[in-house]
Amino acid sequence: MNRPDFQAEIRELNLAYLMLAQQMLRGDRATAMFRLGIGEEFADLLETMSAAKLVRMAGSPMLLPCFRFDEAQLARLMSGEGRDATSAGLHAAIIAAGRASEAAA
Repeated sequence: MNRPDFQAEIRELNLAYLMLAQQMLRGDRATAMFRLGIGEEFADLLETMSAAKLVRMAGSPMLLPCFRFDEAQLARLMSGEGRDATSAGLHAAIIAAGRASEAAA
């Protein structure tokens, strides 16, 4: 059985994520940390990494961005499923924000 490797796609996604995260942190650090779900120490590290280090980190065989939740109901809300797609997205954001603050405590 021939299974795809996906290494090139993972590297590309990792690099895009790291570059976006760094740009977000340099623009509005507090908002970026909340949206990325990262703490102060990792934000400091990421914000000061050189382009070469970002490329090396992106080359990891692991996918660096990860889902911040694992509940199907939250995913359904975020995708706009339900009676009102607009309020479903807002409801999902409120739930996700509450969980992020619980995890930080």
